[in-house]
Amino acid sequence: MTILRLGVGPRMSSAVVHGDTVYLAGHVSKDPAGSVRGQTEAILSRIDARLAEAGTDKSRLLSANVWLADMARFGEMNAAWDAWVDPANPPARATVQARLASPDYLVEIAVIAAR
Repeated sequence: MTILRLGVGPRMSSAVVHGDTVYLAGHVSKDPAGSVRGQTEAILSRIDARLAEAGTDKSRLLSANVWLADMARFGEMNAAWDAWVDPANPPARATVQARLASPDYLVEIAVIAAR
């Protein structure tokens, strides 16, 4: 079975496709100046694009991991998530508070999807 790597960088790939499964690395906002909701919306847009590049979409999500810099902002992240996620096909999801790579990042999201 082949392995396809997308968005290959010096340390990681943005996505890896193995068989009919697509693994996305943690995504953060390209512009971390925004609010939690704004960063989440930007991340979800990036996820949509990467899933499309891998030949799938959010209706095929299997799981999602969300890291928040401050769990007190959970509602803001959920507002963006709820507007984006396919309500007929919600993935399994975990959300935790964590210190992210930069204090400017307020949220990071990684997903796994079927093709």
